[in-house]
Amino acid sequence: MGKALGAKLKEALISVLPVSLIVALIYFTPLVSLTNTELVVFLISTLVLILGIGLFNLGADMAMTPMGDHIGSGLTRTGSLTLLMVVCFLMGLFITIAEPDLTVLAAQVRDVINETVLVASVGIGVGVFLLLSLLKIVFRKNLSSMLMFFYMLLFALASLVVIGGNEDFLAIAFDSGGVTTGPITVPFIMALGVGIATTLGGKNASENSFGLIAMCSIGPVLAVMILGIGADGALTYRVPDYSVEANLGSGFLTTLIGIVKEVGIALGLIVIFFMVLQVIYLKLPKKTLGRIAVGIVYTFLGLVIFLTAVTIGFMPVGYRLGVELSSNAPVVLVIFGFIIGLVTVLAEPAVHVLNKQVEEVTGGTVSKGSMMLALSIGVGISIGLSMLRIILGFNILYYLIPGYFISLGLSFFVPGLYTAIAFDSGGVASGPLTSSFILPFAVGACAAISGEASVLTDAFGIVAMVAMTPLITIQLLGFKAVMQRRFSERMAMRHMLEADDEQVIEFM
Repeated sequence: MGKALGAKLKEALISVLPVSLIVALIYFTPLVSLTNTELVVFLISTLVLILGIGLFNLGADMAMTPMGDHIGSGLTRTGSLTLLMVVCFLMGLFITIAEPDLTVLAAQVRDVINETVLVASVGIGVGVFLLLSLLKIVFRKNLSSMLMFFYMLLFALASLVVIGGNEDFLAIAFDSGGVTTGPITVPFIMALGVGIATTLGGKNASENSFGLIAMCSIGPVLAVMILGIGADGALTYRVPDYSVEANLGSGFLTTLIGIVKEVGIALGLIVIFFMVLQVIYLKLPKKTLGRIAVGIVYTFLGLVIFLTAVTIGFMPVGYRLGVELSSNAPVVLVIFGFIIGLVTVLAEPAVHVLNKQVEEVTGGTVSKGSMMLALSIGVGISIGLSMLRIILGFNILYYLIPGYFISLGLSFFVPGLYTAIAFDSGGVASGPLTSSFILPFAVGACAAISGEASVLTDAFGIVAMVAMTPLITIQLLGFKAVMQRRFSERMAMRHMLEADDEQVIEFM
């Protein structure tokens, strides 16, 4: 166990170190003027963050992934589609309601949308689309066609929201789709899909095991847009208190208690539901349950430590960097956004879970290294483009509509496995570090450049951008693989045709 934890901590160190080094280096430049307190709190939070990511990743391997796998394969063997549908809907609802990423976003927009209404709407959206994902696997429907249909529906609803004068809902709606696929949701839903697809079999079992995260990212966007269509009056937004001092002293205890409560509810709902299924259907041996129990403890501790670190150290520094860098030339803000996007995705816990599962399911065809490179480039581009949007002040749809059309168009030219992985990666890349570091960074930059009134339309939507660009970069990775294979086949055929007749051996 100690050896496994050591490996996870080493992996977490490599992931978090680039972000920390960039912030530490920029502290010594004239570009920003962070206080000593902010830097010290950030560096301490970095060390704590490494421990949190390490514990979480170990817990995900021991508990979250096996639980999802056992539920998916175990319930599929019962032969009851109705039971599987009910369980999928409830699991999607329960996990999402307690997802820490969603809680972070809901807290930052509580003046715009009631937290309970937002969380409940998003939870129902995920539950419905997890159920649709199950039906996709059972009836072996094409993922690209389903994504094309639902994104067309999504953009049709977006036009209605704009026509209705509630354009401010758009960015929040798209961000809601990104934050729902967080550190708790991803390992569980990914394993659930693998369990169901493997049990049902079929020649496309590997491809069918992916795509659940992609589908579950659409439901929340549709749900919040429906709220926007029915909303009356203009939305108002106030920038929260992002100062370091707000979370120190007595504020630290309040923050810690709130995070413990959120994570406890999140894992508690999953554990209770899992135990009910264990007693009635699964009947797993005690040894397996014991390992899962230990993994849940690691997951709980890891998430509490992780979220505490990003709330106390990363969120205030992210906001301050946005404010400070916005006073420089616009190109500085865009370049820094690109660089910080490149390295931030390395520290997202769920990204490592996805990359590992992709490498296992594809038998190494899609390596962790190539996945991480494609994700880093995609997220870097998305943050850079988002900074440009904040500077120029145009609608998020000018990015999202062509971006999704390109990604959906690529799905017709690459293998279905790459499309499923790409759309899953988009949801996974927009994790807790995005909502608690990148989003405050964007809010700070926007508030300094255009004022608080424009934050809702110009700063929000950055999570949606982080979720979109990997769809393109990873499918381009698949397109490259297809072209390389075709080139190799043509070269092999050419060598065969140009071969000397005397070298041909006839077996007659």
